[in-house]
Amino acid sequence: MDTVSTAATAPAPVSFGEAFLYWLKLGFISFGGPAGQIAMMHQELVERRRWISERRFLHALNYCMLLPGPEATQLAVYIGWLMHRTWGGVVAGTLFVLPSVFILIALTWVYMAAGHLTMVAGILYGIKPAVTAIVVFAAYRIGSRALKNGVLWTMATAAFVAIFAFDVPFPAIVLAAAILGYIGGQVAPDKFKAGGGHGAADKSYGPALIDDHTPPPPWVRFSWGKLIGYSVAGLAIWLSTMALLMIYGGWQGVLTQMGWFFTKAALLTFGGAYAVLPYVYQGGVEHYGWLTGPQMIDGLALGETTPGPLIMVVAFVGFLGGWTKQVFGPEALAWAGVAGGMVAAFFTFLPSFLFILIGGPLVEATHGDIKFTAPLTGITAAVVGVVINLAVFFAWHVLWPQASAQAPFAGTFQWFSALIGLAAAVALFRYKVGIMPVIGACAAVGLAWTVATA
Repeated sequence: MDTVSTAATAPAPVSFGEAFLYWLKLGFISFGGPAGQIAMMHQELVERRRWISERRFLHALNYCMLLPGPEATQLAVYIGWLMHRTWGGVVAGTLFVLPSVFILIALTWVYMAAGHLTMVAGILYGIKPAVTAIVVFAAYRIGSRALKNGVLWTMATAAFVAIFAFDVPFPAIVLAAAILGYIGGQVAPDKFKAGGGHGAADKSYGPALIDDHTPPPPWVRFSWGKLIGYSVAGLAIWLSTMALLMIYGGWQGVLTQMGWFFTKAALLTFGGAYAVLPYVYQGGVEHYGWLTGPQMIDGLALGETTPGPLIMVVAFVGFLGGWTKQVFGPEALAWAGVAGGMVAAFFTFLPSFLFILIGGPLVEATHGDIKFTAPLTGITAAVVGVVINLAVFFAWHVLWPQASAQAPFAGTFQWFSALIGLAAAVALFRYKVGIMPVIGACAAVGLAWTVATA
């Protein structure tokens, strides 16, 4: 074993208050998407504070990656739960996402109230092609880890064709991929073996509070009583919130439909935020008309610049839906937007908490079983094709902003946006520059260009 650094004794037990302050701090500094957030937690919790060992951290992470939902958020919930019971998990997950909810809602209000200003428009002009390059980079990262053979490459290609050429709904693609993965796991298990996750634990940073051989605390062990209790509590929270929305606006009300839609979205986020964005686009733009395609790109641009999970872009979609549909009337657009953003965030993240509290022990017990991992391998392969389609869609709207389905190349080709996107791609792929520096540089270039050509 490669020992990086050692300490003679394990750290002292961590109080709930100390953990509270850490999760609150993380909520404000967790830039960089899932990879950056997981790296921050590893550096702080494993290397510096030694609250949890490397092996236990990786085990928790690989387990969270088997679940739908944002894995970084679920990892925070898991570690908080492991340390301080149910309330520890609830507080960790809530503080991880709450700052980004408020920040993104505030930025969305600025976007709607002052998006026409040269400064705001210029910054977004530079960020949007960078976001396109980031989505391509995300597809590459997922694909390099997931597409290990020709069968999985074929599934990824089929998923791309299905959603690009035939506009097949994302849930149908997920279901088909899961079924093919399950069948493939029985017929050709070698082709559908789960990847190595995040690698084996080969480093030690000294004794940890939750070490490799620390017995699991009683509250994380499986019991039917806990499973039923958490399930009933979670369902009660969901039903009561939906009931309140129905009392206000009926089943067809905007906020009620948001609650139902984002609940479904939360159950389909295998592969992370980039995987669910096409589904959110299909629903938010094409079906409900809460926002437009170009606005969806702007929302992802804002989401990339704020801390917290990238899937928080749903708050942007909800805000615009509440504002556009004038949920509280034409005189209260801002409050309608806030309500829409909060509803979208609540229903998107509620299942993530329940998956940990309800399914944690069950998923750990089945980890590595081909019957359970093969369908997820198939879904991950399909996600690559779906994300590539998302990149094509973004590039199309960025390079031909006046285009439509009837006139796909209408308007002037945005050659400077193409240069920004190309430069961002080179920085990401060739020079391994972080996402935040790329976004910052592209925003500055976009602002300078907009001011110079105004």
